[in-house]
Amino acid sequence: MAVARPGHGLKEAARYLIGIALGVLVLLLLFGKRGDLLAAWRQLVNANPGWVLAAIAAEGMSLLTYALLQRYVLRLSGARIPLGPLFMLALANDAIANTVPGEPAVSSAYRYRHYRRRGASGASAGWTIFTIIIAQAIGMSLLLLLGVVVALTGSASGRNATAALIGLVIVSCAVAVLARRDLVIRLVTKLVRLVQRVTGYPRGRVGARIEATLARMREIPLSARSTVLVVAIAVAVWCCDFLCLICSFNAVHAPIPWYGVLLAYGVAQVVGSFPIIPGGIGVVEGSLAVILVAYGADRVPALSAALAFRMVNFWLAIAVGWLSVGLIAHQVRRRARREGRPEPG
Repeated sequence: MAVARPGHGLKEAARYLIGIALGVLVLLLLFGKRGDLLAAWRQLVNANPGWVLAAIAAEGMSLLTYALLQRYVLRLSGARIPLGPLFMLALANDAIANTVPGEPAVSSAYRYRHYRRRGASGASAGWTIFTIIIAQAIGMSLLLLLGVVVALTGSASGRNATAALIGLVIVSCAVAVLARRDLVIRLVTKLVRLVQRVTGYPRGRVGARIEATLARMREIPLSARSTVLVVAIAVAVWCCDFLCLICSFNAVHAPIPWYGVLLAYGVAQVVGSFPIIPGGIGVVEGSLAVILVAYGADRVPALSAALAFRMVNFWLAIAVGWLSVGLIAHQVRRRARREGRPEPG
């Protein structure tokens, strides 16, 4: 079992707090006028309840689709886990990914342990996590590329043509990685061996188990039809989340800048995925609102729509997700007591 280095947890906590402060600072710098913030808050207070519920439903559908994605990929690797536990895992994983320092390693490790408890092999669990990460990257790349194309159709100039080309290259590379995942896994195996020679870790049985797991992951097949379906489900996850943003515009009575809204959403998600600022606090809201304003939205409606979206997509999801984390932990302890095993820490 790995032992945390002295001061490592303190450094992570400090980095986490600094990241939050930076995100809030970015948001204040972009929309520092008190009048804008007060006006945006008034629009939030007067939000349409029906559209708020629609935004919550869209975000719930996104998480349910993510649970379906997990179930399908697990079945491809020979593991079968019911949809209910996977939906709870999707809620918990979302909360961990947005709040715990050390992402994306922490949420991936959490999912890996959950898969293993439910009977999946180490190779199946690792392969599932790897496949889903690549599929989600492809899905977001496709949406971002579509957003650039739509933005170009509404722009008289061709200044975004380079961005479209870069997006196409990113999509092609991501598809190649998913199609030839055996080469990537083989490269990871070589890197593990190189680290062993240089540092001596991981050593002994742990190192042997890692190599054996990677070898079994290379043997799990993924047909062309399955690849297309996995990517399609991953795209559906992002589309439902994007629908939450559209509902948020309607909730705060803000007009939707259709030529730029998909591009703004894609850029905000990419920026928010950087591990510097946890959950992209401030940065997602700021980048989303700035791009919306650039494509014709007024400052106050753009900011209020961005804040409404994040209240559902981020804050509400975190609250529900941590309840799921507690419920999953309770179920694990109860199962351990029933089977007479030591309770996990």
